[in-house]
Amino acid sequence: MTEENQSALDFENWPPGQSLDETDVGLRAYITRIPEEQLARYDPSWTDKEVAEWDGNFKSDGGLMLVCCERDVGVPEFRRVLEEYIKLRDSR
Repeated sequence: MTEENQSALDFENWPPGQSLDETDVGLRAYITRIPEEQLARYDPSWTDKEVAEWDGNFKSDGGLMLVCCERDVGVPEFRRVLEEYIKLRDSR
C-alpha cells in the first residue's frame, strides 16, 4: 500500500477514538479522493456557495451527494472536514 493510500485510509477513520457514523466515513473518503490540483485551488475565505460550486457535487437543496449516507452533509460540515484533511495532510 502506498503512503498516499495509507494516509487516505487513516483520514477515513480520523480522529482516532472518535465514534464515526457511516456518513462521517463516507465524507472523509470522498474528500481524500479530491484531486490535488483541485485542493490547491481551495480558498477558506470562500462563501458556502463558492465552496459548493468549487466542489461541484452539491444538490440544489444544499446537501452533498454521497453514496451510502445516513444524513445530509451541508457545506459547513464539508468545509470543516475538508480543512481538517488539508491540515492533517500538510502536517505529514
